[in-house]
Amino acid sequence: MMPFIDLATQRARLQDKLDATISKIIAEGRYVLGPEVAELEERLASFGQADHALTCANGTDALALPLMAWKLRRNDAVFVPSFTFASTAEVVPLHGGTPVFVDIDPDTYCMCPKSLAAAIDWVKSQSDLTPRVVIAVDLFGQPADYPAISEICRAEGLKLIADSAQGFGCTLNGKHPAAWADITTISFYPAKPLGCYGDGGAIVTRDAELAALIRSLRNHGEGEARYAYERIGLNSRLDTLQAGILLAKLDIFEDEIIGRNKAADAYAAGFGNVVKTPTVIDGGVSTWAQYTIEVDDRDGFRAKLGEAGVPTAIYYPIPIHLQTPYADFPVAPGGLPVTEYAAGRVVSLPMDGYLGGERQETVIRAVRRAVA
Repeated sequence: MMPFIDLATQRARLQDKLDATISKIIAEGRYVLGPEVAELEERLASFGQADHALTCANGTDALALPLMAWKLRRNDAVFVPSFTFASTAEVVPLHGGTPVFVDIDPDTYCMCPKSLAAAIDWVKSQSDLTPRVVIAVDLFGQPADYPAISEICRAEGLKLIADSAQGFGCTLNGKHPAAWADITTISFYPAKPLGCYGDGGAIVTRDAELAALIRSLRNHGEGEARYAYERIGLNSRLDTLQAGILLAKLDIFEDEIIGRNKAADAYAAGFGNVVKTPTVIDGGVSTWAQYTIEVDDRDGFRAKLGEAGVPTAIYYPIPIHLQTPYADFPVAPGGLPVTEYAAGRVVSLPMDGYLGGERQETVIRAVRRAVA
């Protein structure tokens, strides 16, 4: 069966650079917060059109650190989509707040601004919660509707996090999410468009004071002097080896985003109207972390593709608000009908920066036959 994500071709392309980088780091012996970490942070900030970038241990910590910096309280409401990975919601109760689940747009699968506005109004009028933070997700690699969402946040005095775990590198009208969000978070999990060879994460921001605070929080709350602690923090530092790997990958990242968009265009042309193909927001450029379509008989569809040697995946089969640990948290007025509908129909196909040729044609033929 063909790979769902072709990391081997990327690794072969970078092998000499990776070997030299890893050997250098091992020889120098600065395995935690070595010079490659600082270099990576500078480059991430520049790439993401922000003033500051801080790496951390993983994408979940990247979400948790700003909530810690903002001192989330018990009655603080944090508005999150339910159609996403668990990290987006789990950091909220773990750090003292209450997640309020918001519906998604039926075409982009990103947070619906109308549902968000309705949820905020409900919280203000019907509960003892205080609206505090919005976490919008760049789902499947494309930007959320940040102009609309940030306008709501400004009007309500809310902080905005762009959860760009899947979408770092996406843009909207030429701007990265940092143009609108207080914080953009990144995951470097290996399957992400910009992935390392283990766990890793980062935040980017234009706020110097917030960056300084998070720099302390990620390193046990340490202050200016070593072993002098100004606050309670985390052990959330990126290994130097992972930073070196990411620097090599960052060199080719823009080229890979172009490759992913060419592959997405080829999929759309090949499928025509036989399945519901992804819709990218007007003015948006996706990193295509996943290429996700909708089908009627998902189980039957996946079985037929499996017989043809084509792997598939489902992101996400059970929305978070329907999972047992989250069942008692509030949802937007009217429920989340779009989320629940999409969760039963979506299926993701092979996608990476090297998809094309016969490998992609095999996928296209298999999809067309499966729905014939």
